[in-house]
Amino acid sequence: MLFSTIVTNETELQQIHQLNQRNLKQNLSLQEIKEQGFVTWLYSPGLLKDMHNLAPSIIVKDNESVVGYALVTLKESRAFHADIKMMLQHLEQIIYQGKTFSSHNYYVMGQVCIDKKYRSQGIFQMLYEQHRKSYSNRFDMVVTEVSTSNLRSQKAHEKVGFKTIHTYFDAKDTWNVIVWDWSKQL
Repeated sequence: MLFSTIVTNETELQQIHQLNQRNLKQNLSLQEIKEQGFVTWLYSPGLLKDMHNLAPSIIVKDNESVVGYALVTLKESRAFHADIKMMLQHLEQIIYQGKTFSSHNYYVMGQVCIDKKYRSQGIFQMLYEQHRKSYSNRFDMVVTEVSTSNLRSQKAHEKVGFKTIHTYFDAKDTWNVIVWDWSKQL
């Protein structure tokens, strides 16, 4: 039985790490990347635990197995997460709704991934509905970046309600900065 929840233990963090590893861009064929999408960053169990200590991430489980995750990454994660630090430095300069992004009340969805056997079953939507349920009382919006070459992910985020507000290039890729603004939906 599939259900969404927040991370509650280290076994779930370990399962997130394993799912993350299996879906890294460098571990997939070109055909899988094109058809199924990919994740870019590897999250170690230690990094996941540090992030979880700030705010638990969102998962979908099939009984006891984590089959999908959408990481919650607070701005405070910049202290121990170098990639997020760089992302936030860039993000905070973007103008959104007439003011710099740093003046908005948001958090970052650090990465989303669904086990191959469970794709196209509504899990993506379940993950983000749980994000809203768990965090919309504390934040006005969630922001993330999607590689412009990851068309499957971009389309899935747009279906949930994300809007592209900025595109930029870095040493790794070209990124769309996307926002799901809950304050506009209340």
